[in-house]
Amino acid sequence: QVQLVESGGGLVQAGGSLRLSCAASGRSFSSYSMGWFRQAPGKEREFVAAISWSGGNTYYADSVKGRFTISRDNAKNTVYLQMNSLKPEDTAVYYCAADRAGGFRALRDYHTYDYWGQGTQVTVSS
Repeated sequence: QVQLVESGGGLVQAGGSLRLSCAASGRSFSSYSMGWFRQAPGKEREFVAAISWSGGNTYYADSVKGRFTISRDNAKNTVYLQMNSLKPEDTAVYYCAADRAGGFRALRDYHTYDYWGQGTQVTVSS
């Protein structure tokens, strides 16, 4: 079992930046692949970014490429999502997820993940 807790969300103006953190419990964090998803009201959960267990492979949704950066610090059991040049359409609840398999395939699919955080709200005003 692993528990994930997101933080860093809030209200920001368009063009601004925000850094989300996902703190994980458990001793096997370094073997997990990690992902970020988001969900706006009335819409389906959307893939944002993912990172392999080693941090050597990262993946991004086309909508956030060049603006968002995913990273991890295995020593701190933490995954980050640096969000720059934020747009109103980035407004959503952001969820952190963990895949025990530690793979790098199908990480864009939410069914891949075994554990989920409760989410943190990001609101971008115009």
